[in-house]
Amino acid sequence: MSILPRLGVAALALAISASTSAAQDVVDGFAARSFTAANGDTMPYRLFVPEASARSKPLPLILYLHGSGGVGRDNQKQISGGNTLGTHTWTTAAAQQKHPAFVLAPQLAEAGRSPRLNGWPPFAGTVLEIVAAVSREFAIDADRIYVTGQSLGGYGTWDFITKHPDVFAAAVPLCGGGNPSRIEAARTLPIWAFHGGQDQVVPVTESRVLIAALQRAGSPVKYTEYPDAEHDVWTRAYAERDLADWLFAQRRPR
Repeated sequence: MSILPRLGVAALALAISASTSAAQDVVDGFAARSFTAANGDTMPYRLFVPEASARSKPLPLILYLHGSGGVGRDNQKQISGGNTLGTHTWTTAAAQQKHPAFVLAPQLAEAGRSPRLNGWPPFAGTVLEIVAAVSREFAIDADRIYVTGQSLGGYGTWDFITKHPDVFAAAVPLCGGGNPSRIEAARTLPIWAFHGGQDQVVPVTESRVLIAALQRAGSPVKYTEYPDAEHDVWTRAYAERDLADWLFAQRRPR
């Protein structure tokens, strides 16, 4: 099923003719690709494609938004270093055997000083066009598209789900923040957020404010705060025993 009718972004209709090219470079199963959006923006991205034997039916897709360490044009940093767990957690042999899924990791060329305003938000349209293009190329389950990200990508995750909540089946934002005045738009979306109580980069209050606003709106949001953890909360969050089962159990309501 195509996700184009559900995205609610008029420009996505042009994704059919937008440029998508695959390179020969493959790292840990992630193929290097580049996408040219309808507005002319070009964005590199990595795509993990499950084994052919698992693709006899539409599969979920995980959209991973990298942290500031992934910024660049090398099409490598967003799947390596501190971003490795955000991408590779889902692609191990054991993970793919239990929950086969595509993993999409776009890369920001640069990010401004304000992650909330100048990080992922200006490129949301391009990212969603990539999701749409990949969904045309492969059998993606439109009701099981998930978004997760850390730090800069945590801000991006919160922004995406408040502006485009109808696209995603669930979200996992890590050590990020967002605009509490818009959070009610995501009140029915399954969300599991994580933050470290000792975070000196993105204050834990950033997540607490959003969680409190969601709870007031009646959201079933899950929140895990590690009291002794600092900013690198991804080292614990992506290793949570129940996270994968929880995530892949979520489906977008029809």
